Amino acid sequence: MTDFRPETRTVHLPQPPLNGSRSITMPLYQTSGFVFDDPAVFADGMGRPDGAFVYGRLSNPTVRSLEEAVAGLEGGVGAVATGSGMGAINSVLLGLLEPGDHLIAQKPLYGGTAAMINDLVGRFRIEVSYVPEDDPAALREAVRPETKLVYLETIANPVTQVADLPGMCAAAREAGLVSVVDNTFASPILCRPIEHGADIVVHSTTKYLSGHTDVLGGIAVFASDELYRKVWYFTTKLGTTADPFAAWLTLRGIQTLPLRMERHCSNTRELATRLNAHPAVSVVHWPGLPSHPSYELAAKLLPDFGGVFSFDLVGGREAGERFMSSVKLALLAPSLGGVETLILHPATTSHRSLTAEELARHGIGEGTVRVAVGIEHVEDLWADFEQALA
Repeated sequence: MTDFRPETRTVHLPQPPLNGSRSITMPLYQTSGFVFDDPAVFADGMGRPDGAFVYGRLSNPTVRSLEEAVAGLEGGVGAVATGSGMGAINSVLLGLLEPGDHLIAQKPLYGGTAAMINDLVGRFRIEVSYVPEDDPAALREAVRPETKLVYLETIANPVTQVADLPGMCAAAREAGLVSVVDNTFASPILCRPIEHGADIVVHSTTKYLSGHTDVLGGIAVFASDELYRKVWYFTTKLGTTADPFAAWLTLRGIQTLPLRMERHCSNTRELATRLNAHPAVSVVHWPGLPSHPSYELAAKLLPDFGGVFSFDLVGGREAGERFMSSVKLALLAPSLGGVETLILHPATTSHRSLTAEELARHGIGEGTVRVAVGIEHVEDLWADFEQALA
């Protein structure tokens, strides 16, 4: 399938062969373990990610199909599926960092990731330096002898800065560092960070990959077999393994990913453009707008600019809360990437663990509203936003 484009590969997903035939869709293997006739095969399967299926915490055919599918879309050699997006992030960070190590992270980060890094600093003597997401020179300057890892986001949550992946990953590689990129907001349809030099790509599969707000999951994709096996082995001990039913639902969602991403992006373009011209709105954060600081970089790196944006109202936090209380079609709820439009207030929800200083560093204001745009008819969405703004 490597000769085909992503739009085709998402339809024809990998699955284990049967006796001379195969299912049209990947079956759900809802079992905790597998039976063996040969003790040697049993023992071999316990020690490697590509061995026989043994126990659900180590391997499962449905989960492996998901891992192979996403690894193929991202251009990796292997993947480890987990029970949540934070499970994937923690599997990588805890699997690769040791006490006394130094981590370089971009300044705007998802709140859960930022909170986890703060926890690593406080409990495991991990040190962290923050640099702009588009400044390879700052990354080079931050490198120390004990630096091990660089952490980036393709499109940052929630004010959508775009990372200079080619420049930042090249700088990391020059210094002998592992580069990790959270590609959740872009999905493999808009960006494949390994093509730009990343070593590891993480996703919350809860979002665009599953796409229907009914799954909790995550995945880490690896450019090298060495990193893949190291993190797989650690993850089997950590116990963040993906559930087969969640993996099955995610596979089902991936098959419509290109179609959904096209609609998410087109709806977002229309809403962000109209809000940008509205007198009640002070600023719109979406990299598809020429006014956004990442616009030129995003235009070079991405074929489209994503389905999430945020904005600030002229009246600040009070106006933002009034707006969120007034929408009727959009839903006030966490997460993103599903077929429905969701809104939230980052300062008190997704990034609530950050201090006022940290929120400012991430570009989040007290009145910032994040919108995860769904696939509804855009005129219905705009009518809802317009009445709420009024």
